[in-house]
Order: sequence, then structure tokens, then C-alpha cells
Amino acid sequence: MSTPAPQFLALGETMALVTPAHAQPLADADEVRLDIGGAESNVAMHAAALGVPSAWIGAVGDDALGRRVLRAIAAAGVDTRWARVDPAAPTGVYFKDPGHGVLYYRRGSAASRMGPESVAGIPLEQAAVVHVSGITPALSDSCAALIDAVVDRVGASAALLSFDVNHRAALWAPGAAGPALLASARRADVVLVGLDEAHALWGCDAPAAVRALLPEPQTLVVKDGDVGATEFDRDGAQDRETFVPAIPTAVVEAVGAGDAFAAGYLAALLRGRPAPERLRAGHERAHLVLQSTSDVVA
Repeated sequence: MSTPAPQFLALGETMALVTPAHAQPLADADEVRLDIGGAESNVAMHAAALGVPSAWIGAVGDDALGRRVLRAIAAAGVDTRWARVDPAAPTGVYFKDPGHGVLYYRRGSAASRMGPESVAGIPLEQAAVVHVSGITPALSDSCAALIDAVVDRVGASAALLSFDVNHRAALWAPGAAGPALLASARRADVVLVGLDEAHALWGCDAPAAVRALLPEPQTLVVKDGDVGATEFDRDGAQDRETFVPAIPTAVVEAVGAGDAFAAGYLAALLRGRPAPERLRAGHERAHLVLQSTSDVVA
């Protein structure tokens, strides 16, 4: 008998995160904080903080950092029963450099060794929403096969598949990301993408152009930084378009805000809230993270 799944499942890589204790460049920092970070677990932790029963599926090394990752995710109220500990590979690490992006050390990590077998026996179909991102298929061939397996299983069920494009150019061979991420997005029920990503990947310069390229998903959300976000939601033959402006914010660090937006938006979607409230909920959660050097805030 399979174990019932929480309402929200997120699958992907989580790493140990080293970040300056104060809002300053990494090169100038004398004090750092050891934390964790990963797009999908970030979303799960935000969702749990918003009262959505959530679980994270991923893999960590059998090491101190892996134990810290699992402990931190569980402490945030996220179910980690399906997380795998790989004794043959390390937990990945990345460094946040406020104002200058991030530095990743993830090659050969436990997460990069995940494959379709990583979700065997996990009741994906019992969740209301299964959330994945475009980071995972870029980690390795086996991770790409994992995402294909998840998409196939969720697509054949009543669960909704949420796909955050999350383009990471450094992970892809030149020219490979656009077609691969477009193919995955076309198979999802809910797609979240930044307008800057859509421009870099597919040459789209406006939300309507993204929708024209991606008519298949029931719901498409195009985020445009500090301008706002536009949702396209299909109702029969009609496609409803809703725009909600972003909340003016004094930005400390932008990394992690997209995950926060996704969680706020998806939590409101699960509660059956209308489009303006869904987008507003996304902005509110992103607003919190933009004012911090942490990926997840209370």
C-alpha cells in the first residue's frame, strides 16, 4: 500500500549554501553563514510556511552537509521521507555573492546522480501539484530522464504539473537549453518563466509573445522583474490575461525571489484564489526574500 502524498511535492537538487553574514560582496566578507538552498526545496519550504502540506524529493550525500540539508528542510515543516542519501557522492555546495550572483560547486553531486528510479514507489499521482524546474534536467542525462519520467506520470494523472523554467545558462551546452526547456514547458499544466529568460531562450519580448509560443499549458505566468507579472489562464476557448504590478522593494539580493514568487502563487492556486490574488501572493512572498540574503525567510 502506497503512502499518501502531501498536497504539494517539489523535486530537485538542494545544496549547502555559504553566504555573507551581512549584505556585502563575498570577497569582502569576514563572516559567513552556512545555510541551504535549492530552487525546488525553497518553493516547498515557502509553501509549508504558507500552510500548504509539502514534501521535497531529492538526493544528498552521506556527509555532514547532506545531514544539515535534510535537517533544515524538515525543520521548515517539509516532509523529507522520500529524500535519498547517496553514500557514493557528495552534497553540492554554492556560494552567494550579493550583487554578483552565485558560485556553484555541484559537479558529481548526489543530486546529479538521480534518475527515474529515484521516484519509483513515490505516489506522485496522489499530490495536488508536483513542482519541478528546468535546473534538474541540465544536471545530467539521468536527471533529464528523471524529469521525463515525472512529466509522463503526472501527465497521466489528475495532479497538476508545475514547471518553473529556471534557466541556468552555465549548465547547458550552447543552443541546447531553448529547445529542451520549451519541450518540457509545453507538457506542463502551470508554467512560470521570467520575461528575461524567455527573451534569452526564445527571443520573446513581451508576455503575449511567450503565450503565443506556449499555448499548451492551462496556465502561464510571465514574470517581469520589478514591473510585475502576467498570468494567462485558459477557460475553454478563451484565454484570460491578468497583470498585477510588483511591490516596490529596496532589493538586497535577487537570488531566490523567483522561488518565493512560485510558492506564493502556487499556494494561492491550491486554495482556489482568483488570478489577481494568485499573482499578488507571489509578489508578496518575493518581496520578503528580496530584502534578505536568505533564500527562505519567515
